Amino acid sequence: MKTENDTLHQPLSSLTGDVGGRAYSLIDGKATAATIKAEIKEEVERMVAQGGKRPHLAAILVGHDGGSETYVNNKVRACEECGFQSTLLRFEDDITEQQLLDEVQKLNDDPNVDGFIVQLPLPRHISEQRVIEAIDYRKDVDGFHPINVGRMAIGLPAFVSATPKGILELLRRYEVETSGKKCVILGRSNIVGKPMSQLMMQKGVDATVTVCHSRSKTLKEECLQADIIIAAIGQPAFLKSDMVKPGVVVIDVGTTRVPDASRKSGFHLQGDVDFEAVAPLASQITPVPGGVGPMTICMLMQNTLAAAKHEYYD
Repeated sequence: MKTENDTLHQPLSSLTGDVGGRAYSLIDGKATAATIKAEIKEEVERMVAQGGKRPHLAAILVGHDGGSETYVNNKVRACEECGFQSTLLRFEDDITEQQLLDEVQKLNDDPNVDGFIVQLPLPRHISEQRVIEAIDYRKDVDGFHPINVGRMAIGLPAFVSATPKGILELLRRYEVETSGKKCVILGRSNIVGKPMSQLMMQKGVDATVTVCHSRSKTLKEECLQADIIIAAIGQPAFLKSDMVKPGVVVIDVGTTRVPDASRKSGFHLQGDVDFEAVAPLASQITPVPGGVGPMTICMLMQNTLAAAKHEYYD
C-alpha cells in the first residue's frame, strides 16, 4: 500500500512457511510491533532529552476478568517498553456507574495524564456507552468516543481504534497493494468491522469494500472475489479454503480460546481463519497468535504518543 509516508519505512520481509508443500508468506505482527515500539521509545527519549514530559497512559480496570487482566498487564508492559509513565486504577465489580464516571472525570481533569482507557467489558449494571462518552475525546486513546469515530469516518485527524489502526499499519509496512482492490470484511462490530471499512475506503488506501456478517446471504461468493479478507466475525476457523481465491491476502482478527488438553493452559488460541487450510492459497496471511494482537497494543502506544504531542487536538 503506497502512502505519502511510504519513504519513512522500508517494507518488512515476510517469513515463509508451507502447508502440504504449498508456500505462503507470513505477516509477522509480533516483529512489526517490536519495531514500532522501538521507534516510539527512541522518539520519547528524544522528547525527554529536549525537556518534554514522558507520555502518561492511565488505565481503569473493573473487576477480575481473566482476559481483561491479561490485556491490561500487557498494556502496562508495553508502556515500560516505550518509555511511558503508566497508572493502573483497579476497582471491584460492585463499583456504581456514578462512581466510575467520577473516576473518569478525575482523569479528564488530570493534566499529567495524556490519555487513558477504560478496559471493556464492564459489569452489566454499568452502561459502557455512557462511560465511553464521558471520556474527554482528546484523551480517548482507544478511539471509541463518538467524536473520534466521526472524525475518523470523514478523514479528519483523530484517535483511531487500535485494532483497525494496527491492521492498516501491517498492510502499509508489508506493502500490500490496496488501491482498487476488493476488500471483504467479515464482521460489523463497532470496534473492528465498521471502522475498518471506513479506513479501507479512505483516500490513499482506496479499496473497494464489502462488509459481510451473519445475515449476509452471499458471504461465500463475496469472499471468493476478494483480494483482501479481514476476518473479524468471532467464530473460530470460520473462513475455509473453499471461500478464498489463490493469492488472497488474509488478515485474521479472531482470538477464541479453544479447549486443548495437550496444553498446560488447557486451551489454545484459534483465529477466525482455518489457517492450515487457507494459508496455502494465500499470498500473505497473519497468524494467531502473533499477528493482529501485538499490533493492537502497539497502536494504543502510538495513540498515547500522539496525545502527549497534541497532534490531533490543541
